[in-house]
Amino acid sequence: MNKMTEIIRERLFSHQDLKYRDFHSALMPTVDKDLVIGVRTPELRKLAKKLAKDPEITVFLADLPHKYYEENNLHGMIIEMEKDFVKCMDMLEDFLPYIDNWATCDLISPKIFRKYTAQLLEKIKVWIQSDHTYTCRFAMKMLMTWYLDEEFSLEYPEMVAAVDSEEYYVNMMRAWYFATALAKQYESVVPFIENKRLDDWTHNKTIQKSVESFRIIPQQKAYLKTFKVRA
Repeated sequence: MNKMTEIIRERLFSHQDLKYRDFHSALMPTVDKDLVIGVRTPELRKLAKKLAKDPEITVFLADLPHKYYEENNLHGMIIEMEKDFVKCMDMLEDFLPYIDNWATCDLISPKIFRKYTAQLLEKIKVWIQSDHTYTCRFAMKMLMTWYLDEEFSLEYPEMVAAVDSEEYYVNMMRAWYFATALAKQYESVVPFIENKRLDDWTHNKTIQKSVESFRIIPQQKAYLKTFKVRA
């Protein structure tokens, strides 16, 4: 362990909240509880903001894999703040293979991507085919974040529908994507449900999430329920 990582780890442990650790680690069954320090997100973001300006932070970022969950989240938050698209993408591609849980994966959403959606899309097309659970999940999260409004095209739900995986955290994101797509682009996306384009589990989970959504009107919810696949 290098000196920079040691300093950062000491800072993280100085903000440890054991009750929060116990609560939060229960939400991440893929992460060993002993590898969760228990640092609340606002404290992590404050630390990330300070560290992003430190010229030595590159030493920490290169020290992969990290040991602790919060070290991974800190890494992701620092990537988020990068304002140079090419540098941000290089940092992200170095880090993606080391992400080992849904929470770290989902927190990363660099604002710089808003200005480079065409270039980002080319990366998404590669990531979405990855066998690494959280690289694939991240690709779908980016499609959900940046391509369901003015950038929308039927090409994108087709990409998500084409993902063939038995991984829970991949298919949960597929369902989340389609539920969000139904909320934002209902007429274009509802045929994916009507024609049962998804596997049964993801199909039913999409309907469940849509019914729970405040953004989908009651008539649409009632209609979607008629397509639930019975076991």
